[in-house]
Amino acid sequence: MNWADLNLMPALPEMFLLGALLVILMLDLFISDAKRAITYGLTLVTLAVCAFLQINTFEPFASYTFSGMFVDDPLSDIVKVAMYGVTATVLVYSRQYLLDRGLFKGEYFTMALFALLGMNFMVSASNFVSLYLGLELLSLALYSLIALQRESAAATESAMKYFVLGALASGLLLYGMSMLYGATGSLDLALIAKSIASGQANETLLVFGTVFIVAGLAFKLGAVPFHMWVPDVYHGAPTALTLMIGAAPKLAAFVFVLRILVQGMGALVADWQGMLIIIAVLSMAIGNITAIAQTNLKRMLAYSTISHMGFLLLGLIAGNPEGYSAAMFYAIVYILTTLVGFGILLGLSRAGFECETLDDLKGLNGRNSWYALLMLLALFSMAGIPPLAGFYAKFAVIQAIVNINLVWLAVVAVMMSLIGAFYYLRAVKVMYFDDVQDNSPISMSGDMKLVLSVNAVALLVLGMMPERLVALCVEAMKLSLTAL
Repeated sequence: MNWADLNLMPALPEMFLLGALLVILMLDLFISDAKRAITYGLTLVTLAVCAFLQINTFEPFASYTFSGMFVDDPLSDIVKVAMYGVTATVLVYSRQYLLDRGLFKGEYFTMALFALLGMNFMVSASNFVSLYLGLELLSLALYSLIALQRESAAATESAMKYFVLGALASGLLLYGMSMLYGATGSLDLALIAKSIASGQANETLLVFGTVFIVAGLAFKLGAVPFHMWVPDVYHGAPTALTLMIGAAPKLAAFVFVLRILVQGMGALVADWQGMLIIIAVLSMAIGNITAIAQTNLKRMLAYSTISHMGFLLLGLIAGNPEGYSAAMFYAIVYILTTLVGFGILLGLSRAGFECETLDDLKGLNGRNSWYALLMLLALFSMAGIPPLAGFYAKFAVIQAIVNINLVWLAVVAVMMSLIGAFYYLRAVKVMYFDDVQDNSPISMSGDMKLVLSVNAVALLVLGMMPERLVALCVEAMKLSLTAL
């Protein structure tokens, strides 16, 4: 690599993020617990500056750096800006919750920024080495975050389960990547795609490599049959950290899957499409059916996440730009909905009390009708009820598979969506028709109330006027994925 010709502008936001992270890490050593709000404020400022840099370095084409291992394209720009916003929202929602439990520490903010840095590398990687580096940076940060509440046996157990199973999945993914390297002689996604399309790659290694890679990717998404970690980790981790796991990393994982399967292995679509169909059907079925039996809200939302990953995969199964853009829209809407749902749980929790069972929602409308309405919007969006954004998201991915004549799969998706509506509506019934069991005042900070309200209203606005976001997703796909 000729350092004189190295253009670092495509990675400017990541370099600033790393530099600011190290500064925050050092400054936090000299900040007392009573002044931890300084670290919190610096973290939010860092996210805002990163978003500003990302927007101002936007170009309608792909720019490469670090010997082609890092790419800055419209897809990565849009997703990174979304991840900055989502991470900032999670921090705002989590502040009071963390303060009440003694978790408002510098480690939380620095690990969150390390996780974000890993997500950025996952989104902008164009080489198996940089893809794996970003994935492991994210994973290690998440393991540490889950175990942050060291005196909690449940949190420690969740971290251990996630670590052991995550290591296994990373091994599967790495083994699959090594097979693709053996088959094509390259670690670069563009060269791998060219080798496969030209028919020069070893077919046996390609088939085995594809199986291992799909298995590893399914684990990172939390899809069946690699879903076993999701309910336990969601349930055992503190709610604020559960939200951290279930929000931005899902968007990064979606782009990660897109880079590997579409950009690198697009010519093998007939091979991985069949595997994804099985995974999607099982995820929608097991996720929705198992969620019915749950009385713990975090476990219910965990199984709901599994089912949503099944719907997300429908867009990838379509194997065309329409399907990929529909899946991207679905991922963004899912994260916005998750933020509202967990945001309400965080707001209803207080020192010494965790809002995590259906009974804890009883009579919420009587306690605070506005918060009940916000939760209703989130639940209706998850269920896919119009005019919420979740309805259009499900409609878009189902339409994508109908257009490739997989009508039976669309029928299965609709049936699973109807089954899933039951447990969402059950939570709505508890909020509006059951008697109040806890009259304790609900205390939310002003900034959390504002952000949570805007977040929930966005679900309604996007449901009625999805055109701009859909057009943005379509344009990003057209400009970014050369395999298309």
